[in-house]
Amino acid sequence: METPDGRWGTGWSAGAPGPGESPRTQKRAALEKCKHYAAQLTPQSSWTMDDSASAASSMEVTDRLASLEQRVQMQEDEIQLLKSALADVVRRLNASEEQQAMLTRKGPTKDPTGLKKSPSADSCTGKSARPMMAALPLRPTVNNGTVLPKKGSGTLPSPSGSRRDAPAPATKSTVKRTSSSEHVGPQGRKESAGDARGNRTRAGSTGSNSSGKKASESKLKEPVFNAGMRRVTHCKEEGYVKMYLKGRPITMYMPKDLVDTYSLEAKAELPPKKLKLDWVYGYRGRDCRSNLYLLPTGETVYFIASVVVLYNVDEQLQRHYTGHTDDIKCLAVHPDKITIATGQVAGTSSDGKLAPHVRIWDSVSLNTLHVLGTGFFDRALVCLAFAKSNGGSSLCVVDDSNDHVLSVWDWQREERLAEVKCSNESVFAADFHPTDANIIVTCGKSHLYFWTLERGTLVKKQGLFEKQEKPKFVLCVTFSENGDAITGDSSGNILVWGKGTNRISHAIQGAHEGSIFALCMLRNGTLVSGGKDRRLVSWDGNYQQIQAIEVPELYGPVRTVAEGRGESVLIGTTRNYVLQGSLDGEFIPITQTHTDELWGLAIHPLKHHFLTCGHDKHVCLWDSVSHQPIWTKTMEDAVQSSGFHPSGAVVAIGTQTGRWLVLDTETKDLVTVHTDGNEQLSVMRFSPDGNFLAIGSHDNYIYIYAVAENGKKYSRVGKCSGHSSFITHLDWSVDSQYLVSNSGDYEILYWIPSVCKQVVSVETTRDIPWATYTCTLGFHVFGLWPDGSDGTDINAVCRSHEGRLLVTGDDFGKVHLFAFPCSQFRAPSHIYGGHSSHVTNVTFLFDDSHLVSTGGKDMSIMQWRVV
Repeated sequence: METPDGRWGTGWSAGAPGPGESPRTQKRAALEKCKHYAAQLTPQSSWTMDDSASAASSMEVTDRLASLEQRVQMQEDEIQLLKSALADVVRRLNASEEQQAMLTRKGPTKDPTGLKKSPSADSCTGKSARPMMAALPLRPTVNNGTVLPKKGSGTLPSPSGSRRDAPAPATKSTVKRTSSSEHVGPQGRKESAGDARGNRTRAGSTGSNSSGKKASESKLKEPVFNAGMRRVTHCKEEGYVKMYLKGRPITMYMPKDLVDTYSLEAKAELPPKKLKLDWVYGYRGRDCRSNLYLLPTGETVYFIASVVVLYNVDEQLQRHYTGHTDDIKCLAVHPDKITIATGQVAGTSSDGKLAPHVRIWDSVSLNTLHVLGTGFFDRALVCLAFAKSNGGSSLCVVDDSNDHVLSVWDWQREERLAEVKCSNESVFAADFHPTDANIIVTCGKSHLYFWTLERGTLVKKQGLFEKQEKPKFVLCVTFSENGDAITGDSSGNILVWGKGTNRISHAIQGAHEGSIFALCMLRNGTLVSGGKDRRLVSWDGNYQQIQAIEVPELYGPVRTVAEGRGESVLIGTTRNYVLQGSLDGEFIPITQTHTDELWGLAIHPLKHHFLTCGHDKHVCLWDSVSHQPIWTKTMEDAVQSSGFHPSGAVVAIGTQTGRWLVLDTETKDLVTVHTDGNEQLSVMRFSPDGNFLAIGSHDNYIYIYAVAENGKKYSRVGKCSGHSSFITHLDWSVDSQYLVSNSGDYEILYWIPSVCKQVVSVETTRDIPWATYTCTLGFHVFGLWPDGSDGTDINAVCRSHEGRLLVTGDDFGKVHLFAFPCSQFRAPSHIYGGHSSHVTNVTFLFDDSHLVSTGGKDMSIMQWRVV
């Protein structure tokens, strides 16, 4: 434990020996104390293990492994504390023996021990060292004594062992599933950044400001709030608040004018404004199918992240269904064209696990009608389809368990009619026969099955390829007017299966070069196919080719095809575009987004424009009014960060390789390119006067450049060296004279960037007015940290330009809106969902009219109106 004077110690005393005690007696007493401490540790760890073991009895294999890893980590922490305690005992005993020898030679002195007392960690009261037991916390706990899960163990259950308020499954499953560990969807938590930031704490940096004090000293004690891994203390005399993240103390000094009036116990208010989801940029086409439809209202319906978008292209209006809590993977439209079913993956939230389920909702009112399968489905839902012939009363669902269970539901009664193991391999499509609600066709890797529902049982017939070479994947299925099933496969063939049979009646060999991802039967009987070759081919009733067009390479392969208005068609591509056009070849994108993890976000200082950039190497400037991209440019490297010059004339782009570029905002032309280090550049921040550029790198340095000619000329000033971990956030002072930085190990450092010197004087830094607040650590923002946080949950922070609002993006896909300043413990906030991955960045537009947030692995951009 680090004491206030910078020395390291365990913060406890082995006890001062009396003049008459021998060294052996002292050693025995000290060892007895160690045994006592070990005895205190042992019941705690055994109780926790027993409790965890009972709660884990129903866990799947992966959950148990994660739980075991957590226990091992906790035990290692305890062993580390015990080692440091024993080392301190030995050191003090050696000093005691030396002192005893001196006493023997010289006789008694005023201080019989000769030991310098270690000051308490609470420097404000100046009390002496506290006892060992009070100083060494056994492990972080919440109020009910439940051990908090570590950051990395995203699959651990909630403390109660089950999701709160989870509806019980309707009926017990009759299918015995192959053991399959339930996992978070691919958008669940961040991987690369989260893993890199997982082990940031310095060893031994536990701290406690007031534990172990005597009752008589309670009047002098400052308020202490204990919230699991996060402790907050207030020292009024020195005018600072100290917060602990993963045992690491973070001291944050308040402005002088608050020293006398500030109270840690005061209640913070909710922000004066709220957010309303205004626009969602993007579409999920890279790994989802059959997720694009036109409704009779003229709205195109599709999904991205955990939001279903209903987009009226003609009126340029969007509505949003936001009932889901994690990634949506499939969508089906009822024959009435009003009712919609969507299915989501299993996920995690700050409260625990989220079960996969189907939501059935009304596309007019956006009200949820039914929720199906909570507790029955495993992992995720991959296919959904309504029956067409019985009024749409049946719904078939395929989940992503090892057995890919196919189930049929009476969705209005929320009853499961039948279930069966579908396949051990991936299932890509499932659909009801258009004239017989008892026939379902499923297809996927190495299989095509025709299912018949008979008296609550699904009976399977396998598609017979006979003379036709069996494809590796059957990727899509649709039906002709006469009831024939039509499939597209990975060999590029279209196969027609006679109605009521499992045999091929017609084959179109080599319809496409490579996989056929989509088949769509138009109202006029024309079949449209699209595939990996980016070709869109139309076929007549005799399966003769009518025409073929090629989708431009920019948009990528065709993932799904849907019938549009009149003669038009809608196309979803694997590069996350939705295109609208005709079979004559004219296509315009109606929505688009990035195709890999998204981190960079910058706001134009004078216009309603914002810029995004990501690991897909794309940089895109957007107009927030028209909701369209102004320009897009492809870089040579994956892009991590960006920042506009105060004039708006240029924008700086930071990559993952240490290279950074400056682009002209109007023409997207390259202005200059430089390289600093070879690690990712996390922050690009121009000074308010436009004369400096600060670049925060993962090599622990902040590179400073002098800027001239309105952002067109750059000369290196130097680099700020002092952080012991990678740079995460930077802010400039209003006068451009100072810089504040945060790092991966929770340091807050201050700099004079013009000379690259660190400022250590508290009196100099505590009253500096900052132009922006994007640092996640600091007195004005510490209230945003949630209970039990380990310091990596908050990815981005932004204060509004008028200074009354503070917004954060976290690892659970949530955007939080706080009042600013946010300097009270457990500050309340408005919470908004929509993202299904970690929210990587948040920022207000220049006039505070809107807020923009970016999702990491969900690759979505969401625009919120401030109301």
